[in-house]
Parts: sequence; structure tokens; C-alpha cells
Amino acid sequence: QVQLVESGGGLVQAGGSLRLSCAASGRTFSMYAMGWFRQAPGKEREFVAGISWSGDSTDLADSVKGRFTISRDNDKNTVYLQMNSLKPEDTAVYYCAASRFGNIAGQGAEYFGSWGQGTQVTVSS
Repeated sequence: QVQLVESGGGLVQAGGSLRLSCAASGRTFSMYAMGWFRQAPGKEREFVAGISWSGDSTDLADSVKGRFTISRDNDKNTVYLQMNSLKPEDTAVYYCAASRFGNIAGQGAEYFGSWGQGTQVTVSS
């Protein structure tokens, strides 16, 4: 089991940037892929980004390609989500998730076994 704690959310104007962090503990962080999901009010949770155990492979949802970047620091047991050119439709609670696998298995939530508590991101127009 791994414990995940997100930070870095907040209120930002459209066009601005935020960097989310997710600190992991309790399991060998570097062995597993990690991901970010988000859930807006009244909507289902959706995949945002994923990164393999080594950081060599990443996957981004079409809606954030060219604006968001996922990265990880295995020495610090931390995964990041850099969000640029933010839009009001990016407003959501963002969740960090630890995969059941070392490589990116897919964008479905079923591939991820541990979740953080979420951090709110609000983008004003």
C-alpha cells in the first residue's frame, strides 16, 4: 500500500500556471507508474496524465496535450504535474494515483490501486 499526498492546488486566472506535487510513501515508489486524474463537479473522474516507473514514457489526455507536463523524481518519491495555459474548463479536484504496474497500462482508473485525497484547482476567466 502506498500513501499519496497532493499539494500545489489553488486559484489562478485563465492563462496562468500551477504545479501540482504528489508525495508518496509506504511502497517502493520507483517501481510503479503514476498518474494524475481530475474530477469536475457533476462529471466523472477522468485521466489527465501518466508516467512510467522510469519517467521515460508519458501519456497525456488530448485535452491537456501541449499545456500540461508530468514528471517524477524517484529520489524524492514525488510526481509532478506542471499545468500551463490553464483554462476555466481545467477547474476540478486533481487526484494523484499509483499504478498497479511499472509501465503505463492505460488511462482507466482500474489500472491504479492507490489514490490521494485530491487538491482543488480553480481557474477563473
